[in-house]
Amino acid sequence: MKKYIIQFSRFCLIGLVMSTVWGCNEFLEETDKSNFTLENYFTRPEHATSVVNSIYESLYPVMQSGFGGGPWMMLEFATGLANTELGQAQNSLFVRNLINNSDNGYGQTYWTSSYRGIANANLAIEKIPEIEMDNAQQNRLLGEARFLRAYYYFNLIRIFGNIPLITTSIDLTSPELYPDPASTEAVYNQIVADLEVAEDSGLPWRDASGRVSMGAVKSLFSSVYLTMAGYPLQAGDQYYQLAAEKADDVIQSGVFELFDEYSSLHSVEDKNQGEHIFMKQYAAFTVPSSWQVSIIPYNRGISAYSAETGGIFANQEFVESFESGDKRAEEKEFFYTEYSLESDRTTVMELGDYYIWKHFDEEAQLSTTSSGMNWPVYRYAEILLIYAEAINEANGPTTAAYEAINSIRRRANLPELENLSKEEFREAVWREKWVELCFENKTWYDMVRLRKAFNVNTREFEDYVGHEFSYGPTLRERELLFPIPTAEIRNNDKLTQNAGY
Repeated sequence: MKKYIIQFSRFCLIGLVMSTVWGCNEFLEETDKSNFTLENYFTRPEHATSVVNSIYESLYPVMQSGFGGGPWMMLEFATGLANTELGQAQNSLFVRNLINNSDNGYGQTYWTSSYRGIANANLAIEKIPEIEMDNAQQNRLLGEARFLRAYYYFNLIRIFGNIPLITTSIDLTSPELYPDPASTEAVYNQIVADLEVAEDSGLPWRDASGRVSMGAVKSLFSSVYLTMAGYPLQAGDQYYQLAAEKADDVIQSGVFELFDEYSSLHSVEDKNQGEHIFMKQYAAFTVPSSWQVSIIPYNRGISAYSAETGGIFANQEFVESFESGDKRAEEKEFFYTEYSLESDRTTVMELGDYYIWKHFDEEAQLSTTSSGMNWPVYRYAEILLIYAEAINEANGPTTAAYEAINSIRRRANLPELENLSKEEFREAVWREKWVELCFENKTWYDMVRLRKAFNVNTREFEDYVGHEFSYGPTLRERELLFPIPTAEIRNNDKLTQNAGY
């Protein structure tokens, strides 16, 4: 871990002067490139914006995709619901076949990029209060920094278990250079503390440019409390109530609404609007999204892209487990099984598998070859389902809980639920989450906090440990966490590898 901490110190300087790539025009403007040090740099309001922009940068590395697969796929192959045609993507195959190890580059990317973001957040939280600037703008920037630090720690604690908790900027003389791992409770307490500050920072409910908003803060808070109520903390039923309250804040704001059509989920024109609460920002020809190459079948000639990797697609058994009549299983709603050829757009090819349409940028595939599509981090559908699950656990299936889940089902052309027991309602919400949020890096997190997995053959939920994937491998207790990367164990002897790796 030492070399990455040293790199973080350098990045804190370098990241401030790089032109940022966070979505809209104001993010793409170049910042001051004059010579500076940490001691003399933080003197102007632009410097405050610059350091916060550098925190956003760490959202991107996990989304990078190509012929080696992509780190974001790690969480999808871990569910047993995804497949790949990309034989050289060994990191994907190791996770999919449950033979993963600590040398997997996907895990290293999650670890390194998250701690880089945390390092820049720590710097922002320390230095921005020293800058003379508009108080409201200062508070909003600090709120963004707190949210992003909480977000990175939330991912790290769920993926790797006990991790170092670093909340101050460090250098080679810092005692935290070789940090001890913190307890799970300590990390979650810090996440909650950061989000409480972000709640009071004056952020708008929505930010059309894609920056952190109050909607994003409340959404993350609801997910954190829901997770704290489950495994591994099992902090108590009061956390279900807290999760429901944060989700209800989003609902009652009246700012967000479900899209009428699923096509809007992957419409470049609709990003940061409607159902989208918080997204990773991309811009065609400037900072294009790279996962497009991964959701195209392997070298079938359907795209204007030069690369078609077949990196990830849905298992047939999973899609066929959807309820009869579910619109999300229909062609070109969430998935696609046919497409025309680039050489002859009048010819439609049967592809043979269920490829991911919900992240497909058709304009980029057909003409521009460069996608400005954003990646969803939180959208309104998830918040409705968090609310439905949490309020049911706290109070049983209330009228409001039914409306939350039924609004999702109405869009899917499914009959509304009614007259369910608490237990029946609980599993109904789980099923909706498995379907609605599939391939958005959500399902594995739910599997771990619930200690449950969905059997696509019986269409029932069963214990996580001992669950057999439809293609053979069986989950063990070790798969409740990913291995801490080998380089981190070697660089910091205070870290202990997770059991089973």
